[in-house]
Amino acid sequence: MRIVLDTNVLISGIFFSGPPSQILKAWQEDKIQIVVSEDILIEYQRVAEELSKKFPEIDIEQILELFTIYAEIVDTSGLEVTVCEDPDDNMFISCALAGKSKIIVSGDKHLLKISGYQKIKVLKPRDFLDNYQI
Repeated sequence: MRIVLDTNVLISGIFFSGPPSQILKAWQEDKIQIVVSEDILIEYQRVAEELSKKFPEIDIEQILELFTIYAEIVDTSGLEVTVCEDPDDNMFISCALAGKSKIIVSGDKHLLKISGYQKIKVLKPRDFLDNYQI
C-alpha cells in the first residue's frame, strides 16, 4: 500500500506516540510504502529543524535521512494542482497523483475537505489504522 504522509503526521510520529508513530512503525516493517516528493522532503526538513530545537535529544537528521533512502521519491514537476484552500497543501495531492497513491494520511482540515479528489482518500491517522488494519 502506497501512502503520502502530511508533515504533521510525520512529525507527530517522530516526536510523540500514538497513531502517527504506529504508521511510521508499519513503514519500518515494510507493511506500507511512503511516497514523497522533493517539495515534501523540504517541508519535512524545515518543520523538523524547528522542532528539534525544542527536542534536542531526538536525532531528526538520521530519521529524515531514512526517508531520503527508503521512501519512494516521485517527480511532481509538470503537475499543477490547485484544489486546496491552503496552497501549501497542494504538494501532497501532487505527490499522491505522481506516486499513484490513493491515500494521504493527514489531520489537516483543508486536505480532509477534498478527500475523494481524483479518487484519493484523505484519512486521519487513527482512521487509516482502523480502516486498513495496519
